[in-house]
Amino acid sequence: MPYKVVYQPGMGEYEEKKSRFIANVAPVSTEEEAVAYIESVRKKYYDARHNCTAFVIGRNSEITRCSDDGEPGGTAGKPILEVMRKEGVTNAVIVVTRYFGGTLLGTGGLVRAYTQAAQAGLSQAGIGMMRYGVRMTVAAEYGEVGKIQYLLGNEQIETLDSRYAQSVEFDIRLPEERLEEITRKLTELTGARARLTVTGKGYYMDKGETVWTKSGTSR
Repeated sequence: MPYKVVYQPGMGEYEEKKSRFIANVAPVSTEEEAVAYIESVRKKYYDARHNCTAFVIGRNSEITRCSDDGEPGGTAGKPILEVMRKEGVTNAVIVVTRYFGGTLLGTGGLVRAYTQAAQAGLSQAGIGMMRYGVRMTVAAEYGEVGKIQYLLGNEQIETLDSRYAQSVEFDIRLPEERLEEITRKLTELTGARARLTVTGKGYYMDKGETVWTKSGTSR
């Protein structure tokens, strides 16, 4: 199943009755990374009254934590966490720093302010969709290159690399559910002359890097 992650930090602000709320968002992959990031933000804004936090980690959001950091219970950490849940993001931490403006906001005002700040920060972060896919090498003779490139382009299959030697090799990436379909089309297109080898499987981001598990499986 695809899932969304934060892959690039972001920062947003919200102001309510002169209280300033600064939201910092960062990608994390472990609880230790989240805690370390929270501490780094606390040190940066050492003079702030509150640094309220929430983080979600795991493909299925297995780890979730939040803290009101001295604000009335349920008015800060939980609203920040709810923003992350509604957006459906994981592997992310949000720290909302509050500089008190001299006027009490009440519980409703605090919930609104922390929600707005978290939304502002998340809107400035890079969010990508992780999908489970397959990396495949397509080896063919030079005479097949044009029609293979046309097929890949027409099917919107991403070419990661190409090598031209005695034969031509293309490294391509595609969603796992399209493996059988694309294998069949390439086989039919080249009269089974193309050599198709699955070289890895794993989650990848639409605009990020993939960590592949070597399989050496040939198709």
